Amino acid sequence: MRARFCHPHAVFKFAELVGLNLSDFTPEMKSVRVLGKGNKERIVYLNDACRSALDAYMRIRAADTQVKPDSKDALFLSSRHKRISRKTVQWLVYRYLEEAGLESKHLSTHKLRHTAATLMYQTGKVDIRVLKDILGHEQLSTTQIYTHVSDKAMEQAVEDNPLNKLTIDK
Repeated sequence: MRARFCHPHAVFKFAELVGLNLSDFTPEMKSVRVLGKGNKERIVYLNDACRSALDAYMRIRAADTQVKPDSKDALFLSSRHKRISRKTVQWLVYRYLEEAGLESKHLSTHKLRHTAATLMYQTGKVDIRVLKDILGHEQLSTTQIYTHVSDKAMEQAVEDNPLNKLTIDK
């Protein structure tokens, strides 16, 4: 079982998100057990933003008294009181993109995941190996797609090199 930290937009794929169960969470909602591709299990650690969103959602979820018997343990429920589907998640994302005025930007759930991962790497100072685990990738080469190296980052790396301050006495 591998562990990773929760970034709400980058961690879960559709299948993982819709497959989350109430019983997968620790009592304090600090982490969740996720079943990923190939039935591989991993632990995702939840940050404050995730816990806050889940806390708000759980108040709504707990009020649903019409949950279908086969969906009692499902975390996310549809308006039909059943486990939410991948299509519903996709529809919700597109709906909120449209409400935000971003529908004409040709965004997709994959592009949102890609952007979140790129931002985590570039501005969050997340090591590429940690990012690999966060995203649930098997191969580091898959993660490298998300690690666009900017000229500024390369310049900063050269400046931060400990050998940068060495001088040659003449």
